[in-house]
Amino acid sequence: MPLVHFFETSFGRTYSRRIPLVTVHCEGVNGWGECVAGEDPFYSSEWAETAWPTITHYLAPALIGRNLESARDCVALLSRVRGHRMAKAALENAVWDAEAKQRKMPLWKLLGGTRSEIPCGVSIGIQDSVEQLLEKIQVELAAGYRRIKIKVKPGWDVNVLEKIRSRWPEITLSCDANSAYTLDQLEHLRKFDQFNLLMMEQPLWDDDIFYHGRLQKELRTAICLDESIVSARKAAIALEIGACRIINIKVGRVGGFSEAKHIHDICLSQKIPVWCGGMLESGIGRAHNIALSTLENFSLPGDVSASKRYWKEDIIEPEVKVSPQGTIAIRDEPGTGYRVKEDFIETLTVRKETVRAAQ
Repeated sequence: MPLVHFFETSFGRTYSRRIPLVTVHCEGVNGWGECVAGEDPFYSSEWAETAWPTITHYLAPALIGRNLESARDCVALLSRVRGHRMAKAALENAVWDAEAKQRKMPLWKLLGGTRSEIPCGVSIGIQDSVEQLLEKIQVELAAGYRRIKIKVKPGWDVNVLEKIRSRWPEITLSCDANSAYTLDQLEHLRKFDQFNLLMMEQPLWDDDIFYHGRLQKELRTAICLDESIVSARKAAIALEIGACRIINIKVGRVGGFSEAKHIHDICLSQKIPVWCGGMLESGIGRAHNIALSTLENFSLPGDVSASKRYWKEDIIEPEVKVSPQGTIAIRDEPGTGYRVKEDFIETLTVRKETVRAAQ
């Protein structure tokens, strides 16, 4: 699926997405899941070409033919495989979708959600020029988005934030470094404090919690952890040592809805706000992000934005739309509330494999 506009972070520029989708067939209903692993092993060691054989050789066979009381049962069945959380999430989330359809209830209610609408922010990648970035911010603010997040890296950070703040001193603004800095750049990172940011996301190493704890003690700006929070246990450690004041929950990164809910509950108990991050998902993954964002502690605008920001045509209908007030209304139909456009998906499909139970 070609992106409407390229998306650049500190580790590269993306022009299109190659997305593994999973369909689970459960006694008359189909559940859909999306694997958010990238085309390359840059964001994480897991990528599309590891997810495919892991799902087909190990994860799908672990579920085939099983009688599940609920989607939560997937966790134990998939636990024999270490890691591969994005692959696991694709399967578990598809089963959650199927369970919601079987129960004839919305997925967000099955998850325990409480919100009838969710607040939306927008993530804007590194641009070819500061002027181009400012133009994009203006467009998104006019569309009603409640928080602007920009990607930063050395050489594209303080000077850019200065330009943004001089033009929009009051907007809710955050930045995401995607691990572009090291602790010996502390004096440079202190400069971020002058911009009244909502948060600085994952400034240090992608697998680090300890040194983020050191850095947080030196900054007024709240650190938000993303890549290093891969489980509820990691979240608990981060909060115990004061490594962050905000956590970004990506349902694919943490292995599925069950673990995402556990992280949410830990943060809620310690009054640490959370928000839902995005991974350039198609409508299927986006619909799952919407359902997750209805949980009580998702109090900050997430990266769940409109389909049209990414795709000329999405693979669900209706496409995800954001109101002029910067919110997405939650749908009450069974499952995600969005219909998967299977015929359209077939026209985009370049590889397909079916895993069946032994007869």
